[in-house]
Amino acid sequence: MNQENATFEANMQRLEQIVRAMERGDVPLEESLKLFQEGTELVRNCGKLLDEAELQVKKVMTAADGSPMLEDMPNE
Repeated sequence: MNQENATFEANMQRLEQIVRAMERGDVPLEESLKLFQEGTELVRNCGKLLDEAELQVKKVMTAADGSPMLEDMPNE
């Protein structure tokens, strides 16, 4: 699956697989470099997806007159 078209959850799942593989320490250097490169691309894509989601939330959170209704999210 193309990482750019994957869901946030699918990207995170693949990123977790990469981290586990690299933490085991049994991956050859060349493969580790490939995994690292893939991981950095996944992080970049996840950031992009989060930015897009934030824009969607801001669009939804508008007052009746069209002015923004920005509210802080409660900390959990």
